[in-house]
Amino acid sequence: MDESIGHFVALLAVAMLVAIAARRLKLPYTVGLVVVGAALKFSRLDLGEHLTHDLVFDLILPPLLFEAALALSWRDLKRDLVPILVFSTVGALAATFFVAEGMTLLLGWPFASALVFGALIAATDPVATIAMFKDNALHGRLRLLVESESLMNDGAAAVIFVASLAWAGAGAAASADGSSVLSLAGVAVGGLAIGCLCGGLAILVAGRTSEHLVEAALTTITAFGAFLSAEYFHASGVLATVAAGLVMGNLGVLADDEKSYLTNRGREFAVPLWEFIAFLANSVVFLLIGVDLASMPFGAGEAFAIFVAIGVVLLGRAVTIYPLSLLLAPTRWAIPLREQHILWWGGLRGALALALALSLPENLPLRDELRIAAFGVVGFSIVVQGLTMPPLLRRLGLVTSR
Repeated sequence: MDESIGHFVALLAVAMLVAIAARRLKLPYTVGLVVVGAALKFSRLDLGEHLTHDLVFDLILPPLLFEAALALSWRDLKRDLVPILVFSTVGALAATFFVAEGMTLLLGWPFASALVFGALIAATDPVATIAMFKDNALHGRLRLLVESESLMNDGAAAVIFVASLAWAGAGAAASADGSSVLSLAGVAVGGLAIGCLCGGLAILVAGRTSEHLVEAALTTITAFGAFLSAEYFHASGVLATVAAGLVMGNLGVLADDEKSYLTNRGREFAVPLWEFIAFLANSVVFLLIGVDLASMPFGAGEAFAIFVAIGVVLLGRAVTIYPLSLLLAPTRWAIPLREQHILWWGGLRGALALALALSLPENLPLRDELRIAAFGVVGFSIVVQGLTMPPLLRRLGLVTSR
């Protein structure tokens, strides 16, 4: 126990040094963490921790998702709900099958295994995407579209992932037939319902106290409680946490004084508290991503497969964003072309994809190849796309130089 605490403190100490250096060098903080994590691995300095499916799902995702949802205004979200849902459902499905077909044609992978890879890598990652836009101080509708899509598309990705595992003969408890549509609805609706219930109960309890520390504790219980409850009932923990955050944010933190169920001091305390919690979670997860990326065996054959996977994933993102945006062009939800470019290039992959890759069963054909390709795509996504995003945003006139 003492050793684990020491490793955690060491991780945080390294992350804080990276944060200081990244600020001075004007580099994205998340990119710096990944690079330093890889360097630590190559230096053979053992920090004692590695990414696991349980670590990401049980400890990292809930606070990061809740903090992002807490700041989302329902009024803004409702205004662009149609494109968000289109990108996070139709887009996720289309990207999954495009990636599967591409990996089958170009690398000769069995379609079943390629579909598993498409499912775990097609959905954009809320952790990486939200961190990137915070690094670049991007605000407004574009940030809402990209972040909300990444928060919402987990439900579709989870069902496709489980169904594709079953189809690949990996013994998953789902089928890849027409019932997957109903499963998707159940996962999504169940997660939203559980999240709204948890958020509503927390708001009712918060309305009976004037202690800001109790209110803050209730937000913490809600963030983790909604996620774990949804996962227990085989619903989407991501959607549950997002829904709970939306409820507590719009009825508490973001509400006007006379309409809020939280005290003024509680609202003022909650925002920096969750910014701090999210900062710690981001620091740990991206540093560990770097450590685990450097641990993967990258030979000549693996490098070629990674190169192909990166190209196919980027093309898969493009063939969903641009055609779907074209369909929205005649409507009030039209998206300018320059913002479509950011939707495409800003669809990062990160800890969520790695957690799914790490959960692949041993009897899945090409299991190791899928893992290596996933790590390669995530590394490219965070480092290359993360580093090129600031100049791209400036080139398109979406942010000013800092």
